[in-house]
Amino acid sequence: MSALPHQRRSHTSAVSDTAHPFIKWAGGKRQLLPNLLRFVPTQYGTYFEPFVGGAALFFALRPPKAVLSDLNERLIRTYRGVASDVEGVIDSLSRWPYDRDFFEKLRKADTSQMSDAELAAWFVYLNRTGFNGLYRVNKSNQFNVPFGSYANPKICDADALRTCSVALRMSAELKICDFEAAVCNARAGDFVYFDPPYVPISEYSNFTRYTADTFGSDDQQRLRDVALRLKRIGVNVLLSNSSAPAVYELYSQGFEICAVNAKRALNCKADRRGAVAELIIR
Repeated sequence: MSALPHQRRSHTSAVSDTAHPFIKWAGGKRQLLPNLLRFVPTQYGTYFEPFVGGAALFFALRPPKAVLSDLNERLIRTYRGVASDVEGVIDSLSRWPYDRDFFEKLRKADTSQMSDAELAAWFVYLNRTGFNGLYRVNKSNQFNVPFGSYANPKICDADALRTCSVALRMSAELKICDFEAAVCNARAGDFVYFDPPYVPISEYSNFTRYTADTFGSDDQQRLRDVALRLKRIGVNVLLSNSSAPAVYELYSQGFEICAVNAKRALNCKADRRGAVAELIIR
């Protein structure tokens, strides 16, 4: 007998009573949760979130069964570390200073030799103290975000880490894989949320280097095709992307498109930051 589908809680309780992301992420969805929650199905089976990023929607929904995935190995290992040894992560973060020299030394550390918990502390520290909360790597997969200037950054949010650890342990299967492989087992009645690197709307917004590879136009088309296949077998599909004309064209048939405003602050030029139109697609 199959498991009963998850019934979504009210929008208000889903936002206020649950964990919130413990990392900052470019294009994170925390501020768009009220808009996204409007389109979450009332009932669903397994929740899938490729391109997991900060996992804002997962932490808001707290589904009983979830598959969270990304090609960013360090990101997924960070979630694994928080799930398996959150107290070890907290212990490291609570002792590490907000210091440029320490930041530079940690940034150069060989993460391949770290445990998941050690890497999680590494990741969260650099995320909280690096410029603008960015995660960015070069073609050699080396973290290359400079030190950030903050008055008093909150390096260790112990409460958020512990709450997220419980959510991850209780329901999340964590995978390092391509988005297409991540949803290969999705079935009718499941719910998939795709939040890929956005199609750039200008040269200043072309930020896709979360891993050593980039996410280009062929990948965007492949994502659209995967979404259509899922829809045809009865999977509930929700996507986010930019309001670039190419996105409207990609999803012009077989999808409903809703434009919403989001405040973004990634641009290196302050006068180009602010509210921008983004698309929620279903």
